[in-house]
Amino acid sequence: MKRTLFTVLGTSLLLGACGDGSLFPEPDQVITNGSITPANALVTTRASWQAAVTSGNFATIGGSLGLSAETGSGMSKPANTALTGASLDGLLQKVPFGPDEFQCLTSGTVTISGDIADPTDPTRLSNGDTFQVVYVACNDGVGEILDGTIDFTVGDFAGDLLAGTYMLSMDAITADLQVNTGGLTTVSNGDTTVALDTMETPFIDVGTSGTRMRVDSNARSDILIDFQSNQTVDGNVAPAPYTLSAAGSLDSTLLNGVVRYSTIETFQGVGTDFPTQGRLRVQGSGSSLELVAIDNVNVDIEIDSNGDGTIDVTISTTWADISSGG
Repeated sequence: MKRTLFTVLGTSLLLGACGDGSLFPEPDQVITNGSITPANALVTTRASWQAAVTSGNFATIGGSLGLSAETGSGMSKPANTALTGASLDGLLQKVPFGPDEFQCLTSGTVTISGDIADPTDPTRLSNGDTFQVVYVACNDGVGEILDGTIDFTVGDFAGDLLAGTYMLSMDAITADLQVNTGGLTTVSNGDTTVALDTMETPFIDVGTSGTRMRVDSNARSDILIDFQSNQTVDGNVAPAPYTLSAAGSLDSTLLNGVVRYSTIETFQGVGTDFPTQGRLRVQGSGSSLELVAIDNVNVDIEIDSNGDGTIDVTISTTWADISSGG
């Protein structure tokens, strides 16, 4: 079964499970005031799974600079074909550089400016280098039209930018970043940090984290709080195996309060299929559920509505159902 709303990018650090079974350490303060019941379990699962996927899709945000392991579609900008590492080289010869305007492949523009420490070495970036990307009705012919601004600040860098083999961390702040995909429009505001490792390309590692990201769409508003994701994709094999793990708190207009989602078993799959294994726990106030991959078509939702550790109800459905809506 093919997956939608799921970009295989990814990084995975080999994380040991924390005390509650999550693959990520919990923040100091976690608020979960939403209740989970058999009646709302399906919509809670949809919202939480899609939040986990969205946090992973933030890894594509550097595609506008040629700094991305983008392999397909996602909520963020796919890699702009006009701006590979080689063409970024031309921009890096000026300090500060830009604003330089580029035509998007179909229509609209993307304008890039920035300030870097060492313009003489086009193979690397430095801590504190900054970039700003401004989209104006940018359509690259991949089904998305973008408007809005992203500000980048480079953290750590090692490797060769032009060769496409590097380890990079960068902070990104989105301001009214609007993505129009057919009839669906999303607007993102917030912060994310992306850690990208392409040193062993075509095996790619990507991680994202952030304190707060608001994503508004036609019918809902989601706020991701203290979120993290880790993903891998192994391009040495066809179809490419991938993994995904994620954690964060979600405050959504679809829910009756804040819930905390966390991967307790890494999701795994191949190619463009949905995962064949993995578990996502969603914690509410005195209640919880677990999303369990049965295969690449089917999933179970195991509901503990009173927090006693016993499964009260199991709902069987499909990945297509869990990934629908938005």
